[in-house]
Amino acid sequence: MNQRTTRLFFPSVATSLRRAGALALTALLGLPSLSSSAQQLSWLKARGPQIVDAQGRPVVLRGCNVGGWLLQESYILKTDTLGCQRRIQQGLLRTMPEREVEEFYRQYRAGFVTRADIDWLARQGFNCVRLPFHYDLFLTAEQRRARTKALQNPNSDAAVDAYVQALGRWYDANELFTADPKTLDGFRHLDQVLDWCAANKMYVVFDLHAAPGGQGTDANINDNFRPLDLWKRRDARGRLIYQDVTVRLWEQLAKRYKNDARVAMYDLINEPHNLNAEHGLSADNQELNALYSRLIDAVRAQQDRHLLLLEGNGYGNEYTNLTPDKLKSQDKTGLVYNAHRYWCPNDATAGDPNPSQINLVKNLAAFRDRWQVPVWVGETGENSNEWFAAAVQQLNAQHIGWCHWNLKRVDAGSSLLRVSPYGSILTAAGRAALLRNAQFASCAVNRDALFALTQPADARQPFAAYRLPGTLLAADYDLGREGLAYHDTYNARIDYRELKPTNSGNAYRNDGVDVQPIQDAGGNGFGVGHTEAGEWLSYTVTVPKAGAYALQLRATNAGATPARLLLKLNDTVVGRFTVAPAATEAAGWQTISGGTVALPAGTHMLRLVVEQPGAVLSWLRFSEAKAATQGGQ
Repeated sequence: MNQRTTRLFFPSVATSLRRAGALALTALLGLPSLSSSAQQLSWLKARGPQIVDAQGRPVVLRGCNVGGWLLQESYILKTDTLGCQRRIQQGLLRTMPEREVEEFYRQYRAGFVTRADIDWLARQGFNCVRLPFHYDLFLTAEQRRARTKALQNPNSDAAVDAYVQALGRWYDANELFTADPKTLDGFRHLDQVLDWCAANKMYVVFDLHAAPGGQGTDANINDNFRPLDLWKRRDARGRLIYQDVTVRLWEQLAKRYKNDARVAMYDLINEPHNLNAEHGLSADNQELNALYSRLIDAVRAQQDRHLLLLEGNGYGNEYTNLTPDKLKSQDKTGLVYNAHRYWCPNDATAGDPNPSQINLVKNLAAFRDRWQVPVWVGETGENSNEWFAAAVQQLNAQHIGWCHWNLKRVDAGSSLLRVSPYGSILTAAGRAALLRNAQFASCAVNRDALFALTQPADARQPFAAYRLPGTLLAADYDLGREGLAYHDTYNARIDYRELKPTNSGNAYRNDGVDVQPIQDAGGNGFGVGHTEAGEWLSYTVTVPKAGAYALQLRATNAGATPARLLLKLNDTVVGRFTVAPAATEAAGWQTISGGTVALPAGTHMLRLVVEQPGAVLSWLRFSEAKAATQGGQ
């Protein structure tokens, strides 16, 4: 990748999509269920280790997941004590009739992600959306009521078994996923997203996030009644009925969308995990191989040539016995291998001794080259901005596409959009607030996370426009990577066993800088604390007129010893501050004089450096020397 390319956001993708925009989808236009006004996209296929368009030009898919929408996840909505969607539903059903619960979910799905969200993603330069969904959205209303009865009694083997036997009867009668698509929520939402994305020349990846029975032990992502039932549960006839149902669902999806080039890939099963001897299954992914082979053949039997995205064991990353030479499917063309990258190193030299474990970039690229198959990172995120930036730079350098997790989260900085807290989902007021707050117009853009994902490695920009004289808010330091915009000794989680947050204050920004809520009337409600010696923050400022400026720092110190900081202008020390200890952090806010500094006209970089830690910082103020007050407040 040449220097010009590395400094542009998604250049090869944008070029490919512009050229592909004129290609017609003549087969698609005959489908009455799909919008004839949809923008036209080029069909994608695999060519060796690349994904290419109909003209053979490489396409790198870089996008965002819209998780938490068609399958609720408790940590996304901050309902962590409830754990997963079925437990949220259980809680709602304790105080509401089923029809009101269904109405709440209808409103939730109508507003959590809308055309406005997709339009905004397109404006940021993303070219695809991964759409996680729950299989129960493709059940009829009557069938979903049967599932609701089971989820109301999840500890009852009889209740779960009754639902399993009902699935078997519907399966035998060909009554699963075969009703008029206009009456099934799943098809309606998929069609809607396809229209929204195509209007923006964006592709869609269908992601079966919650498979029938549950593909692992983590109920939060697969909403199961029992762990690993997809692999274990048999009906009265001895069939692995959840697997049969999964195959039937993909048959129906393929039958409907087989000629739709707006769909980039089918992600057949999200994050299978804990398929191992400890849980009564094989140690080498035999069960996963068997089901993937069935699914591949079932889709291809519908004359569907879409790319098929496989996910390995261990949350999508481990492919023992799943390489093309080991799969038992009749057709092995058009396969793409997925990785989900969380809390791991981004060092280009870091590797795993198991070549089939591909979450590390070195292994991922080696797997691609060894098997001559495309690879894609379907999920990456839930970390700091520094980790995001390092990850996408490594993936971009290898021409490997990726999809950020996630578009929205409640009160979190790692998503692209921040949803304001709403209270409890179990109260009417909380639900009403959630429906309001989740709308695109109500969300706040996490500008620093977006910057990390979309800008070059050496980019640094002001977070706020500062002209002096004026006040610099401590938490509004520049946008950019560690070592450019700030320095913090702990700035990224690279070990999944390390649970310490990179931002100890867990507020406002998503860097290693520790930003916390504060109660200082003169600030913006956020301060920088938990500092260590040698850490620093940079601020880009404009000085319209050269002159002498009085310097003040607003800070508090609840430690036992004085805290010391110094201020640099273009690497020259221009001010020093000592923050004396106070009885408490809240009561000890002080305005400390840093003397007078001569500032030349122009745009400059100021750096606030911690010499002795202990202070919590609110703001830094520059006043014309003749107007400045003396001493503290």
